[in-house]
Amino acid sequence: MIKSVKVYSTPTCPWCLRLKQFLRENNIHFEDYDVSTDQARAEEMISISGQMGVPVLDIEGEIIVGFDKEKIKQALGL
Repeated sequence: MIKSVKVYSTPTCPWCLRLKQFLRENNIHFEDYDVSTDQARAEEMISISGQMGVPVLDIEGEIIVGFDKEKIKQALGL
């Protein structure tokens, strides 16, 4: 089953880069939102996570803050 995955990130965040690399390595398709340039997505990220820090993942409505590999694997069924 293909899950809907959204990544809220910035281009300068090393954890964001690691997270996106991890998703690519596992052939997970994701939407990437650059919250440094997209104010609406930044506000959306803060409202769903309560966080201003990146990365924030939304996997089918499950919100994961930071690059928590085990939580991400579990949410994706890897």
